[in-house]
Formats: sequence, C-alpha cells, structure tokens
Amino acid sequence: MIGQKRPLLPKQVWAIRARLELAGNLRDLALFNVAIDSKLRGCNLVKLAVADLVRDDRGRERVSVIQSKTKRPVQFELSENTRYTIVAWIKSPEMPGCRFMFPSRFHDSPHISIRQYGRLVRDWVAAIGLKPSRYRTHSLRRTKAAEIYRKTGYLRAVQLLLGNTKVDSTVRYLGVELEDALSMAEQIDI
Repeated sequence: MIGQKRPLLPKQVWAIRARLELAGNLRDLALFNVAIDSKLRGCNLVKLAVADLVRDDRGRERVSVIQSKTKRPVQFELSENTRYTIVAWIKSPEMPGCRFMFPSRFHDSPHISIRQYGRLVRDWVAAIGLKPSRYRTHSLRRTKAAEIYRKTGYLRAVQLLLGNTKVDSTVRYLGVELEDALSMAEQIDI
C-alpha cells in the first residue's frame, strides 16, 4: 500500500503490549512503549541514549530531544508503565554498560538500525493479525497523536507534541478532513 500508514487503535496497542509482556521480551516492550509515548520518528527513536530516558536509576517523566529532521527540540512524557519497562530493561543482563537504550547486537553499530526497528514493527502487527503492509514505524509515531486528536480535537496540542512547525502539516499528517472540522463545529454552540 502506498500513502500514509495507519495509526494503531488502543486495543491494538494493548494487544501488542500483552504479547510482548507474555513473551518476556523487555527490549521490544520498552521500544514499543517508548515509540508510542514519544511520538518520535524512527531515526530519532533508535538513537535514544539511556541518559535521555533515565536519571538516577529512575525513568524520567518528561524528556526533551532534538529531532534530526527539523533540528528542533520536542518534548514528551513517559507514562508510568513505560518508565517501569525502561527501568526493567536497563537492569537486565543485556544492558550493563550500554550507552544507547536499544543497542545493536552487531559490533559495528551502537544501536539498532531503522531497518531492524521496521522489521520489529512488522512482526508486532502481524502477531496480532493485522496486515503488515498497512503499518510501518510511522504508525507508532501517529498512534498517540491520532488518539489525542480524536479525543480532544485540539490540533495545536498535537502540533506541539509532534514538533511540527506548521499546523497545516499536522492537519495533513492526521488526515483531518473538512467533514471532521464541520462535525467539531456543530458540537460548539455560542
């Protein structure tokens, strides 16, 4: 399929989390949770350092990183569940001494590649019965943003959370249609 990839629905997020928890796959669970909470592009997500997310053996509640595409900072909050998963992952035997949150198993690369992250996303969505061709790494970036917009209709908040410079970009990104705008307008009575 060509075009924007779908965001995951809340029930799909929980299905993937449940599978990763049952499998005891701490790295993938931490990666998935951070991807959903951070709304970062894959290129920024895979390069997250332990110091970006953890301070004094505790997961940070709020994180700020510079996006590689825009060279601008973006802030995000990590949910309690995500912070718990991050701490469990950094205390696992595979992590001591690792600078990056999601280290590569290959010596020539300090962190997993975007391609590896893409394969993981494909496997996660396939495991819960979704068509992998409809979802990519960007689906995880869009998931929380789409849910925030769906629940609040507040485009400016979503724009800030995604680090977009123009609200027009956020409108296109979320796929907001005239019908959505008219529906929201009908709900407001002055």
